Amino acid sequence: MVTIATFNEQSKAKHLRNRLQQAGIGAEIIGDSHLQRVAFMAKPQAHVKVRVEEDDFGKAHQLMREWEASDPDVGAALRCPQCDSSNIEYPQMTRKFLTPAIASVLFAMKIFPKGFYCHNCHFTWTTEPEGQISRLWHMIFPGTNPYREDDVKG
Repeated sequence: MVTIATFNEQSKAKHLRNRLQQAGIGAEIIGDSHLQRVAFMAKPQAHVKVRVEEDDFGKAHQLMREWEASDPDVGAALRCPQCDSSNIEYPQMTRKFLTPAIASVLFAMKIFPKGFYCHNCHFTWTTEPEGQISRLWHMIFPGTNPYREDDVKG
């Protein structure tokens, strides 16, 4: 199965799943809010995903685009600002092995900013204000700053 939409709220994901099922497309909802809250010490964002079978993706994507204009719940799906994909995660760290434990310490100390990550184009962005330690981090490691506006291609 592939991700067709990512939401901050379970109710909006359920609404889309129900509309897809009414249109004859099988869909499921998965979420990782518990992982975000515990391992990443983050308010859950982009944690509810609606997935469809790969063969149904084209039809589901077309229907979703039609519904977005008239249905604010479907229009609330989160998308990458660079490639418009819904295949995103928050925060931008892998959920495997020790990385979440190390990342949670860096996030808690506000050394490393939490950001959204697009699996399709690998773009990283954030909605959080940049802290002083984070600015220092990006001065030491240039090219890692998710706050730079010139990184976003319009």
